[in-house]
Amino acid sequence: MRNLIFVAFVEPVADGQVFPRTDWPLHITLVRFDLTFDAGTSAGADVVERLAGLADAPAAAALGAQLAVGEDAAFGRNGSVPVSLVEPHGALQELHGQLVQLVSDVEGRILTPRHTLTGYRPHVSHQTSTEGDAKRLHQGDAVVLDRIALVDMAPGGDHTTRRVLRLWSR
Repeated sequence: MRNLIFVAFVEPVADGQVFPRTDWPLHITLVRFDLTFDAGTSAGADVVERLAGLADAPAAAALGAQLAVGEDAAFGRNGSVPVSLVEPHGALQELHGQLVQLVSDVEGRILTPRHTLTGYRPHVSHQTSTEGDAKRLHQGDAVVLDRIALVDMAPGGDHTTRRVLRLWSR
């Protein structure tokens, strides 16, 4: 099984970049999902590569969209995750919908189905860097959709790191 996620990074990243699970660059989650395949075969890599190829056109179409940061909210269990909402935008919603469909097309399992499509609320979670610095966006900030990525949530089975598998940028 591969745990994967499509995101739009707000901070700079590089194709192939690896970072600790505890130090994500700021990002908007587009869709998080699992892919299941037979262990010990190349099927997993083939499906991931196929999925990334299918995402080329939707990602390219969304790049350059001008997004605005809205008010703060609290997500997660008991509202324990502070976030900055992203104002609704047609290109972002269209990208999300297309990626959800692509995941379905390769028989991926979306981990939070009630937070997709009409339940999708784009946001950027507030974070603390490994140095203890607060990282977040503020209401009124402008964000350009210029870095969309497919990220492996446990490269090589290591759940403590993340790896950018494919990066679409302008």
